[in-house]
Amino acid sequence: MTNVFIVDALRTAIGSFSGTLANTSAVELGSVVINALLKKHSLAPAAVDEVILGCVLQAGLGQNVARQAAIGAGIPADKTAMTVNMVCGSGMRAVALAAGAIRLGDADVMLAGGTENMSAAPYLLTKARSGYRLGNDQIIDTIIHDGLQDIFNKYHMGMTAENLADKYGITRAQQDEFAAASQQKAVAAIAAGKFKDEIVPVLIPQRKGDPIRFEQDEFPRAGTTAEKLAALKPAFKKDG
Repeated sequence: MTNVFIVDALRTAIGSFSGTLANTSAVELGSVVINALLKKHSLAPAAVDEVILGCVLQAGLGQNVARQAAIGAGIPADKTAMTVNMVCGSGMRAVALAAGAIRLGDADVMLAGGTENMSAAPYLLTKARSGYRLGNDQIIDTIIHDGLQDIFNKYHMGMTAENLADKYGITRAQQDEFAAASQQKAVAAIAAGKFKDEIVPVLIPQRKGDPIRFEQDEFPRAGTTAEKLAALKPAFKKDG
């Protein structure tokens, strides 16, 4: 079997929920990174055999997110693309599938990864096609329905975390300490420029003036401490 090598990995900066990237589709985010990889390595778009992208919240994005992203990055239309949904493992599964294709001799060059924009996930009116007739009904949030709620047990992922904390004896204080340390490490890494080589800038059009150049993770909060986190109310369970 053929040996497989991961040549490089790039990403966009990660936006906060309803933040700077809120109106930039997952398709566009995927295209930006694919295009940057091609340019960085002077790789002709036609040299790519296939693009595989993981994407969970696909509602409203149109057919085959990976193909849209590939075409948007200049990869020829005669090249194939596949979109994978394995929930949180989608991007990793995309990489595994790409590696398998090369190992079996079906491809020489693959582009694989994941793309997502939770802020842009739509709401659903599930009975709108046939009519609601009388009475009220729900508007379904696809972030929860398609992404964060286990379809079999109707558990939110937050409740899964609560169940695991109970099962393994992980205290609230331990979680607060870990979360605060994670925030502090992220802030320090950003300040030291540790992520610059892996981040591809995204240009965000403005109604007036030049576009904003988005190239720094938006979610880390400077000054986060375990004490401040301990003061927050539990999100999913009383005394959680």
